[in-house]
Amino acid sequence: MKQVLVIYYSQTGQLHEILNNITKTIAGGDQVNISYLKIEPKKPFEFPWDSKKFYGVFPESFLQIPTELKPVPPEILNNKYDLVILGYQVWYLTPSIPINSFLKSDAAEKLLKNTPVITVVACRNMWIQAQEKTKRLLAAVGANLVGHIALVDRHINHISVITIEHWMLSGKKDRYKGVFPKPGVSDNDIRAAEKFGLPIRAALLNNNFESLQQELLALDAVRVNPFLVMTDERGNIVFSKWANHLIKKGGPRDPERMKWIGIFKYYLLFAVWVITPIVFIVFLLTYLPMYQKRNKEKRYYSSVLLKDN
Repeated sequence: MKQVLVIYYSQTGQLHEILNNITKTIAGGDQVNISYLKIEPKKPFEFPWDSKKFYGVFPESFLQIPTELKPVPPEILNNKYDLVILGYQVWYLTPSIPINSFLKSDAAEKLLKNTPVITVVACRNMWIQAQEKTKRLLAAVGANLVGHIALVDRHINHISVITIEHWMLSGKKDRYKGVFPKPGVSDNDIRAAEKFGLPIRAALLNNNFESLQQELLALDAVRVNPFLVMTDERGNIVFSKWANHLIKKGGPRDPERMKWIGIFKYYLLFAVWVITPIVFIVFLLTYLPMYQKRNKEKRYYSSVLLKDN
């Protein structure tokens, strides 16, 4: 019997639902057994978020500073798996603190080394650089990335900014003010995630994952938006400066740091509503000269390859 382990961290339950739908079509009969490992920080991150804490985790999140986790149960840690499915959220263009912390742990190396891994990300829209960071963390523990699925909020950027903040701070995945669309991955995309399980099951039973990512792409597992690739890259450059500045201002409750976190919050609003439209104009003006480069980036970011830095 094939052993599959699903490792995940989900605050809202959205990612867990997606993973359940994927594994629904992987399981079946007596050929595949599926286990779940929920990553749990010793000090939980609350949901819904308090506004100050929501912005306050930015430096540790972006700089990938681990937090303490509850230990992995021995019955999981001491088992050998034929496939691991890793589900994660994106926090500030980076894999969430709990997932980052797990991937930097000894338990991750024991579970993932020389093991096929499929990553599943559910987020607002920008996941490209978070996936690159995840690829590097997986490579560091000797994992073999064989597949990637990215499910996102398909609404336009400025709409999703409003709706995701409403969801994170209220805990309600509903239509904000009765006007805006529901935040997050759509109900249709969540239900349709079960289609990805079929090629995964076939690859697992055949012990051959070589063509899996191409089969997942044929099912619309990944959509790479060239504008968001550019925005993500620029965002990481700016976030690096902010995070390194903020981390020097003390711990999460330090008054000096809290003052600067407040400034950072207003910078984010300025970036979304002023800088991003300017970046979009630059993107349009350079689209034809950069066409071949954009296509090359789309092929790479749709793959499971990891380029040398």
